[in-house]
Order: sequence, then structure tokens, then C-alpha cells
Amino acid sequence: MDVFLVRHALAQERDAEKWPDDRARPLKPSGIRRFRSIARGLARLATAPDVVWSSRLARAWHTAVILHEEAAWPEPEACTLIEEELDPARVLRAIARAGAIERLAIVGHAPGLDDLAATAVLGPRRNGLMRLRKGGVACLRFEPRPGPGAAELLWLASPTLLRAADE
Repeated sequence: MDVFLVRHALAQERDAEKWPDDRARPLKPSGIRRFRSIARGLARLATAPDVVWSSRLARAWHTAVILHEEAAWPEPEACTLIEEELDPARVLRAIARAGAIERLAIVGHAPGLDDLAATAVLGPRRNGLMRLRKGGVACLRFEPRPGPGAAELLWLASPTLLRAADE
């Protein structure tokens, strides 16, 4: 199984007056524009996943919707496991139970996605050793079964690289 980890696009700055609930904080207009190009570049470089799991937080959800609109990825499915306090071991167990999916995308946040990537590739308690930039994507391959330390990092793409693929 291949798993794409997609960090949400550039979001508005935290502002408790505008967004008392930070879960509602949206993407910046420039983040939307740039991520549309990232999504088109990603579509040129990678086969679309079968399923997209997304955090329900506004900035991640909108990022997943842009992937659907620009890259023809499937519509996102809400996944509470990948929201703010992501537990890499729990997410890896959920991925393992996902069934006959060949390619899964997960759209979420740092540091949770970073910790998930590090745990998947390097094993338990490896948090802080990998970092996805906003709008960046990592592709992991699990053979035969997802679990801590069981993934191979196939590629890691910066937002700049993915936008260049859209040109």
C-alpha cells in the first residue's frame, strides 16, 4: 500500500478574535492559489489515491477539496484520527485495517503528519525527525503491512517542486 501524506496549504495566521475556534481557521487566498498549482503538479507526478482521509479542520479539509477539484483525487472522507493530537500508532493501525486500498492519501497537520511519517519509516518514538512543509507531500510504501518502522519513504516533494511540475 502507498500512503500519501499531504500537509495542508498555507493558512491564515492564528487570531482568536477572527477565529475563536482555531479549527475554523481557513487557508490564505495565496495558499489556495498556490495549492491549486501544487495539486495540478501532483496529478502529473503521481497516480491518484483510491481514498482520501482528511482532518475536519477547515484548512486541511479545504486542501483536500482542492486535491479533488484540481487533481481529480477522490472526495475527502472525514477522519478524526488525524486531527490535532494525532497518535501515529493508532493511525497506522487504522491504515492496516483499511482493507484492499492500494493508495491512500491523508491530509492533515504538523506536527502530527511529521510524527506519523517518522514513526512509519523509522519506528516508534522517532517524533521530530521528519518535517513536511505546508503544501508538501510524502509518499510512503508499506510492504507487506502498515506498522511502525514498516514503511519505505518513496519520495518527498516540496511545494516548490510540485508547483514546478504544473508549468
